[in-house]
Amino acid sequence: MATLLRKIGLIRLHSRDTEDPKHHHHHRRSSQQGSSLRGRGNQKNSSNKPQPQGPPGIGCSSSSSSSEGSPGGHKNKKAPEPGKQPPQQARSGVGREKPREVGREPGAGKEAAQRPGPGCGSGSAALVPAGRQQHCTQVRTRRLMKELQDIARLSDRFISVELVDESLFDWNVKLHQVDKDSVLWQDMKETNTEYILLNLTFPDNFPFSPPFMRVLSPRLENGYVLDGGAICMELLTPRGWSSAYTVEAVMRQFAASLVKGQGRICRKAGKSKKSFSRKEAEATFKSLVKTHEKYGWVTPPVSDG
Repeated sequence: MATLLRKIGLIRLHSRDTEDPKHHHHHRRSSQQGSSLRGRGNQKNSSNKPQPQGPPGIGCSSSSSSSEGSPGGHKNKKAPEPGKQPPQQARSGVGREKPREVGREPGAGKEAAQRPGPGCGSGSAALVPAGRQQHCTQVRTRRLMKELQDIARLSDRFISVELVDESLFDWNVKLHQVDKDSVLWQDMKETNTEYILLNLTFPDNFPFSPPFMRVLSPRLENGYVLDGGAICMELLTPRGWSSAYTVEAVMRQFAASLVKGQGRICRKAGKSKKSFSRKEAEATFKSLVKTHEKYGWVTPPVSDG
């Protein structure tokens, strides 16, 4: 028995002595390497973990300072300096004031856009109407000079012209003749009336606008002669006028309308001596023009002559 126990003890000692010491060293080194790898992995995970950030527009602090406090209360947070904008605001342009041009007042651009350009304005605008008025005056003068010459050459002495205050644009026209078979002609003979006197004033844009024509004397009734001596004739209105009409043609048309309208010389006591007035004639003419523009011009019936 003792011999058997002695053998077993020898076997155990032999097996302990025969074990490879490198095996124990390798096993210890592997365990150490595993623990070091686990430590490095924990460090990487902790470094890759997202750090809390502040609100946008505020400069972010470093990772070391952020790990020591909560997002709303960084201990080492550095406040932006007065007058210095954070980087994000500088890049985005938020909160930046638009630079103002030197020497420009607010609203100066709008005033410049509304300001008239070259050739416009009170100075040059005054020159344009003046030049146009001068041109119209020349056209009117040439036309009226020709009219006077043509009237002076009339063989039948149908009408004659006198200038009012030597003005070429204000005429007194004497109508010497009407239809000799008319009652108006008989009235002229009986009252020793040699002519019917009319006044013609020519506007600045004559012959493109009609003259204003009215009867001065004698005082007439009917014959399309109205209050103040105004004459109801379509060709004397802007709508019925043509620049081709001459003074002679207008006077012949008027003489015909007197006969057609059965015009007579007023012989009533008191009323016959009352002269026509220009103001009354102008008011009457404006009124009749409005009336005819509304209802149109009606051709006189055959019974009127």
